Order: sequence, then structure tokens, then C-alpha cells
Amino acid sequence: MEKGVAIMSKRIVIALLIGLGFSLVVGASRCSEDGDGTRDESVSKRAESNTRPEDAGTGKAGIDTKGVPRTVDDGSRPETRRLTSIDDRMIQGNSTFAFRLLRNTCKSGGQENVFISPLSVSVALAMTLNGAAGKTAEEMAGVLGVSEIALDELNRSMADLTLALEGADSAVVLTMANSLWCRQGFDLRPDFLRTNTEFYRAETASLDFSDPGAPAVINGWVKGATKGLIDQIVDSISRETMIYLINAIYFKGRWQVEFDPSFTRDLPFHLVGGGEKQTPMMSRSGSFRYGEDGALQVLRLPYGGGRIGMYIFLPRTADGLGEFLRALDDRVVGEWAGKLTAREGDVLVPRFKIAYECALAPALKAMGMKNAFTAGAANFSKMADGELFISEVKHKAVVDVNEEGTEAAAVTSVEIKVTSVEAPRDRFSFVADRPFFFVIRDDATGTILFMGTLYDPAS
Repeated sequence: MEKGVAIMSKRIVIALLIGLGFSLVVGASRCSEDGDGTRDESVSKRAESNTRPEDAGTGKAGIDTKGVPRTVDDGSRPETRRLTSIDDRMIQGNSTFAFRLLRNTCKSGGQENVFISPLSVSVALAMTLNGAAGKTAEEMAGVLGVSEIALDELNRSMADLTLALEGADSAVVLTMANSLWCRQGFDLRPDFLRTNTEFYRAETASLDFSDPGAPAVINGWVKGATKGLIDQIVDSISRETMIYLINAIYFKGRWQVEFDPSFTRDLPFHLVGGGEKQTPMMSRSGSFRYGEDGALQVLRLPYGGGRIGMYIFLPRTADGLGEFLRALDDRVVGEWAGKLTAREGDVLVPRFKIAYECALAPALKAMGMKNAFTAGAANFSKMADGELFISEVKHKAVVDVNEEGTEAAAVTSVEIKVTSVEAPRDRFSFVADRPFFFVIRDDATGTILFMGTLYDPAS
């Protein structure tokens, strides 16, 4: 290890990347054990197949699922099933975090299309939380909404949520993965490594960060895991960077009833403040779960077997989305999901794509995660030696909504440096020709996988 690296024990950077678009993978090697600086073969091998629960306790990195109660998903009534092995406090915390993150992300974004994966961010920060101590850990847990949950319980519940989501619907592709890349020769705490490999199935790899080709290696993993939807998260690696932690989720779901492309036609989409743009509008008639009030229409479009669905929240006017978002919190989606009823109607929804990128550090600081970003105050002593602090959090997400269904992926990077009312029963008409809010939600657990705002489908 070069002399400069030894000096950098006081200036360490850890980058955590979250991506939606990956298969579950695991690696159990210590970063410091790959002395040749090459990538651990487990990274590529395990990216091709999931670690099976039965591997737990056999010497293979995995999750010990012995004694964990599970319910059988028969696909009949997704809104009533309960997965007893997942801590309700964690689900509530994830939900609260999701909407606080959206509100703080959109606060400075103005009238722009936004698309994020709060689950991806939650998982990455939960992994990081295992390396935090003192007030830093308290603030992180508070922002994540899991202060009342013991860390080992949170880890096990996160692991079980991963398994539950991956097995949610055989007709939907939903995979998650974590990996941990570190500078050649840099040591992490054994407990931190063990927790992330056992509960988060993180594969580990040692890499010579001084090699100009190192970013391409990491980005290649990201591109493969996101099926090409996201091809870059690391631009360059600074001298102080020691670790990249990557979490990924990939989603591809076909509508339970697809839209017929022959019925798609260009119609005006009304923009905030007036004006309009011609937009391909998908059209379908039939039975939908639907609800409305004086200010809002809400529609659910299910994927595959029906457990996972997209909820579209459509204000009555083109200028109504801002007001709706200001009043939006974690209770709104859950309450509407519980009171939608099956009704016959005619639906027009735009075909759209959103590619979104933002820095999440300002939002997380505003939410109360301050010490973690403050040199000299942050405490990540359970992760590694050195005065570590988070210097940057980046998030990238992509969604493609069309007649067949939805495909989505996202990547979040965290860089850590050292010190430094029931509706009427008549037929409804749902025409999403104006800005709206949407979420992709697993109704069995209440988990928000993705959320976003669409102000301009042609943007």
C-alpha cells in the first residue's frame, strides 16, 4: 500500500451507492485480503444468481432464516395479507422517511419531474448505520424512523423485507443487491463486514482505487445490475476515498391488464401556469380500484398478480399538484389505498419516462442527519479507524412507463470523508392530462418502492 494511503488514515471517504436494478448478491471476503487489488470473483459470480436462504449457516454469505415465521402469498387479497416476520415499526419508519425525503427533495426542485426510490436510500443508510455510534447513530436512526428498534432487530427485519419483496409476485421482476468496494489494503471492522454480508447480503471486493480504470469497474457492476438503465454513478475516485457501498433494486412489472398500443393517441397534457404539450396517452376501459374527493382522483394500476401496484394521485386542476404535495405525508397513501373500491371506468394515462438525479445531502441534513455530515463530529468508529464523515449523497433514478408496464432503476451514492370518503358507484373517467404524483407500492407490506411527480411527460 502506497505511503500516501497510510497518511490518509485521517482522511477517509466512504461512498455508498444505492441502485434499483440489481440481482441479489453476496460476498464474504475481507477487503484487506485481496492483496493483488483485483475484484473478488464473487462479485461477478453472485451477480448472476441470488443467495438462497438455505445457504445460511453453511459458510456461504447469506441470511439465517431459521425460526422466522412467514405467511403464504396466495395472491387473493393483497391488501389484507400480513407478513408477521417484518417489524411494523420498521415499515412505518420507512414510510415516514419516504415522504419526508420526497418533501425535502422537491422543496428546492420547483415544478420538475422527480423520481426517487426511498426504499433504496433507506437500505443504504441502514447498512451505514451499522458503522455509526453515539449521536451520529442516534440522528441517523431518528431520520430513518427506527429509533425504537434495536439495531439487530432492524437488520433482521430489513433482511426479511428483502426476501418478502423479492417473492412478492412471480409475474414481477423485483430484485435487490448490495456490494461493498474498498481500497486495496484498507481494513473494515469485522462486525461491520459480518452484519452487511449476513443481513444485507453485501458482496465485498478489493480494488486499487488509484487505478484510472477503477470507476469503470464499479460502474460496470452498476450497469449490469440495473440492466443498463443506469450506467454510471462514480465519476472519479479521490485520494481520500476508501469505500463504496452499493445497494440496488431493479423492478420490471407488466400491467395486470395491459394497454392496447393501437388505442394510444397524442392528446394535450396541460402544464402548470397554462400551456400544453402533445403527449402519447394510453387508453383502457374496465374495472379499476378507484376513489375521489373534491380535490383529487386516485387510481390503482396493478402489476402481475396484483400485490404490487402503481397509485396515481391526480389533482383536479393543472395547478393543484403543489398544494397536494404540501399536505402529503405517509398517512395519505395508506388511507387512500384502504378505501379505493372496484369500479368501472375509462382511463387515460400518459406514456412517459423520467431520468432523475439529485444530491440528497441537503435534504438529509434538513431532516436531522447533521452529525454524520460534519467533520470532527461524525462518529463512524464501528465501521473503521479514522475520523469518518459523510461528504456527499447522490441519487439517480430512471422509470419507463408504457403500454406493457413499468421498468425502473435507481442508484444512490453516499460519500464519507474523514475529518475533516367512499366514491359514488357510477362510471368514472380518469384522464391524467395534467401534473400528478405517483407511487409504486407493495400492498402486502405497505412498502413504497418508488415515488415521483410528473409535471411534464415530454421533459
